[in-house]
Amino acid sequence: MTAPDWAARPLVLAPMAGGPSTVALAAAAARGGVFPFLAGAYLTSARLAADIEELRPQAPDGFGVNVFAPSPDHPSMLEEARAYAAKLAPWAAAAGVDLGDPRYDDDDFDAKVDVLVAAAPDVVSFAFGWPPATVVERLRAAGSQVWVTVNDPAEADWAHELGVDGLVAQGWEAGGHRGGPVDTGGPQPGVRDLVTALRDRSHLPVMAAGGVVSGDGAAELLHLGATAVALGTAFLACPEAGTAPVHVDALARRDRTVVTRAFTGRSARALATTWTDLFTDVAPAAYPHVHHVTAPLRAHGKATGEAELVHLWAGAGHARVRPLPATELARLLVAELGAAKSR
Repeated sequence: MTAPDWAARPLVLAPMAGGPSTVALAAAAARGGVFPFLAGAYLTSARLAADIEELRPQAPDGFGVNVFAPSPDHPSMLEEARAYAAKLAPWAAAAGVDLGDPRYDDDDFDAKVDVLVAAAPDVVSFAFGWPPATVVERLRAAGSQVWVTVNDPAEADWAHELGVDGLVAQGWEAGGHRGGPVDTGGPQPGVRDLVTALRDRSHLPVMAAGGVVSGDGAAELLHLGATAVALGTAFLACPEAGTAPVHVDALARRDRTVVTRAFTGRSARALATTWTDLFTDVAPAAYPHVHHVTAPLRAHGKATGEAELVHLWAGAGHARVRPLPATELARLLVAELGAAKSR
């Protein structure tokens, strides 16, 4: 197993599932000196395999792939999601949209693991649930490092037992879903505190994520002991990203983010909208059931440009996002990091 050279490339393009993460974005970031990740969630296994093979020659220094491990399914989730759908129904009807049916699925997990074992990217990272130990063993035997996402320092103990190679320390400031295994629904440590606690608790390398949109911010986390720093929101406005235009526009126009289960049934940081204001307090912890309920309404919002109907994932640093081509942005971030280190 060959480990990525994090000392040479400590900046990472975070995976952003559901549209923003594209092969073009990953390849452009790689050309700028940033280690790229593909997001495998919500893709079919065949599409994931095709994306990996398309990226491979464009990222000769290596790349990673992120997938969602299956979340627990409890019998109460289906009924809670149906009750939430009833609350959303007038909101959807006003938009002329039929809500989806709540259901559980594992996002084609086993088939995606087979793809990843065959493709052997440099790093495979997991969010949401924990991969089974047999999956970790298969991926490591194929030559991939395996990293898991944590939101709380205590989760590192489980990671040690699982035998993984590294921890993605997702701080409270991060945009998108909370990627750790326990969705508490309440506040969790900020990225600086999380990195510090994990360095005290664990021998594993740590990739920090959460609210970072500049090389200066990354330098601070590296100084605290992070091995690498992942940036996601920073790349949302790049032309190579698959971010919906309504989402890109909102990054610069809205000044407040909230952590909400209103869109998918799992806590995620997004720009505040009428949807989050009205439904955050009544949304259940029922992923992916709620995700399937709201998917048609969110797709309608994207297609029509109605920001109040879109899950506008964004980290705490969204107001400082720079809408540059991804290679140019990556090079700028690398230069900022170098300048910060030399001060």
